Amino acid sequence: MWITSRLWTTKFTIRRNTPIYGDVASSPGGVPRQRPADPPDRLDAAEVVRRLGGTAPIADILRYSTQYSVRRATAIGTLHRISHGIYALPEAPSARRAAVSARGLVSHQSAAAYWLMDGIAPAPGVHVTVSRNARPPTRKGVVLHYSDIPASQDAGGVTSPLRTVLDCAATLPFAEALAIADSALRRELLTGEQLVEAARRLRGAGRQRIWRVAVHADGLAANPFESGLRAIVIDTGVSGFEPQVTVRSGQLSMRVDLGDRVRRIALEADSFTYHGSRDALERDCRRYNELVRSGWIVLRFAWEHVMFHQAWASALIMETCALRDAERRQTRQK
Repeated sequence: MWITSRLWTTKFTIRRNTPIYGDVASSPGGVPRQRPADPPDRLDAAEVVRRLGGTAPIADILRYSTQYSVRRATAIGTLHRISHGIYALPEAPSARRAAVSARGLVSHQSAAAYWLMDGIAPAPGVHVTVSRNARPPTRKGVVLHYSDIPASQDAGGVTSPLRTVLDCAATLPFAEALAIADSALRRELLTGEQLVEAARRLRGAGRQRIWRVAVHADGLAANPFESGLRAIVIDTGVSGFEPQVTVRSGQLSMRVDLGDRVRRIALEADSFTYHGSRDALERDCRRYNELVRSGWIVLRFAWEHVMFHQAWASALIMETCALRDAERRQTRQK
C-alpha cells in the first residue's frame, strides 16, 4: 500500500498470517500452534512500552497487554528484557549513520528528535527518507520513506523543521503529530503562520491530516502530555478550551493546563513526576480548592488516562461540558 502526496511517497508492507517462532510452541509437525486470541481491549506489548516511554516493568505492561504478547514481542525482537521483570524497546541504530548508508535524509520522528521537538512516545526505529527511485538495502531498525525532497528542505542531512512537522502530521496519529507541532512552535523553530501556509499549499493524500494538525497547533502547550490531552478534547468536537489559561481568585493567580473561560472548566494533565511529592500534594490541594471556590470545575488526568483511556476521558469531558451548558441555560431562564 502506498500513501502519496506532493511531498512524499511512503510504502507500507502488510503481512498477514506470518508465523511467529521463538518461544511459541509448535506441533509435532513443526507447524506453530494457533495464536490465542487477545482480549479486545489489550494492546501489543511493544506498543504499550512505547507509550510508557520506552522502558517499563512487567506489571505495568500487563495492565494493558498480555503475557503472550510479551513473549511474542521478545521472541521477534520488538522488546528486550534488560533485567528481571523490566522490558525495553530495542536500541535503534544511529540516525545519521542510517541516513548516510541509505543515501537519504533523517526524517519524521527521528528528525523531530534531532531538532529537540518533544514527542509523546519514542519512535519505533530510525526514520529515513530516500528518493522515489532509490532501492537501498533493508536494515533492521530503519523505517524507509520515499520522496524527492527539495534542497530547501534539506538541513544538512536532516529534513528542515517545517518539513519534519509536515511529515509527522501526515503519518502519525493526531495526538502524536500535534505534540511535535506544538513543540516546534514552542521552541520557535517555525511559526504558526508558516505551518498553516505550508499546509494550505499541499494537495493530494495526507492533506486533511496535515491541515488538521496545522490549524490546531499551539506553542502555548507546555509539554507533550498537555498536547495529548488537548488532542482528546479536539477529537470530542467540544470547543472553548485554551492552553495555559490564567485564573485569578482574590490575590491568588493560577494557571491551568487547559481552560474553558465561559464554562469555567479546567483540565489538568498531572504527571507523577511533578505532582507526586508531599509538597506537591499540599500545593495542588490549595490550588484546586481555590479554583472550585472561584466557580471552576477541575478535571484531573494522569498519563495513563491520556495514553490508554481516551474514550473514558472524552466521555468525561463531553458530559461535564453538557452539564455546565445546562446550568447556564437554566440560569438565563430565571
